[in-house]
Amino acid sequence: MRIDIPEQKKLVYEMTIPIRWGDMDAMGHINNTVYFRYMETARIDWFTSMGFVANPAGEGLVIVNAFCNFIRQFEYPGDILIKTYVSNAGRTSFDSWCTMERTDQPGVICATGGATTVWVDFPNQKSAPLPDWLRQVVAD
Repeated sequence: MRIDIPEQKKLVYEMTIPIRWGDMDAMGHINNTVYFRYMETARIDWFTSMGFVANPAGEGLVIVNAFCNFIRQFEYPGDILIKTYVSNAGRTSFDSWCTMERTDQPGVICATGGATTVWVDFPNQKSAPLPDWLRQVVAD
């Protein structure tokens, strides 16, 4: 199954991640699980850049699903530009999307992915309304 990134989305963050030697598998390309780590790293870096600090005793973000479309393989060495987008902001959730390309091949998308992100009240183990500061960032 391939899930396409929507046309209607808002670019919220970009970062570059180096491909590490240890990211490769026995086939000589980046292991598929590592793509999810790249997306996670970009997502956490984006949240941190906004001053968000995870608080297990309070409220925070949880990923309730995630996917990745592998279009072209990444190989060591190199750097990956990850662009993070958002869309579909709801009362308690929003969708996040990523594109991944090598910095030495601008515009050539090697992978796309995404996740549904829910704001959660951790002590009560239930979703909660997005805080105003986050809603302003993720709203269309």
